[in-house]
Amino acid sequence: MTNSVVKVLVVDDEPAIRRLLRVGLTAEGFALVEAPNGKDAIAKAASDKPDVVLLDLGLPDMKGQDLLMRWRENGVALPVIVLSSRTDETGIVAALELGADDYVTKPFGTKELVARIRVAMRHRLQRQGERPVFQTGDLRVDLVKRIVTLAGAEVKLSPKEYDILRVMVQHAGKAITHKHLLDEVWGGSTDVQYLRVYVRQLRQKIEQSPEDPRYITTETGVGYRLRETE
Repeated sequence: MTNSVVKVLVVDDEPAIRRLLRVGLTAEGFALVEAPNGKDAIAKAASDKPDVVLLDLGLPDMKGQDLLMRWRENGVALPVIVLSSRTDETGIVAALELGADDYVTKPFGTKELVARIRVAMRHRLQRQGERPVFQTGDLRVDLVKRIVTLAGAEVKLSPKEYDILRVMVQHAGKAITHKHLLDEVWGGSTDVQYLRVYVRQLRQKIEQSPEDPRYITTETGVGYRLRETE
């Protein structure tokens, strides 16, 4: 970013949604650039240099996933937050696998969206710097020493539990799909049920209430998210 105003590119063919975002986000201090289709989005991403993109998956001239794939293949590293319906779990998962940073489902609140934008931007900066130590609440993960502590006390994890947590730390604040975790931890050769078992074990060790987790939350139909401290 070259100045203190965050520029958001909104890619959505619905005028009502663009108007809602324009009113809500400008009131929060953001600057908006709008594109009603994929062709305009490509041009405006290049000319207006936005800091983050809000991308609807149902564009009139191309799929949102195809636009995202084109950007990622061309090395465009802009944070992208998908806007989608609550029933489009398949589309959300596909977008996350293609490199989307997060998603929000319609209808959504402005405060939630602003939080997602800030987390996505922070995540990109952290990925560039690859933070060696991560902390959220009482949970602290030292990726160099491979030490996990909770309220100062070391937590003993199995190798697979640690690997799952490590991947989550690397993508903290971002929804991570089941497939991504399986690929990273097991090379993609294991059934998702094994992942659920290990996540349940991990929660037993780091959560005060595993049935109502504070740190590792479930993204229904998608995967998991490691919460960041705001």
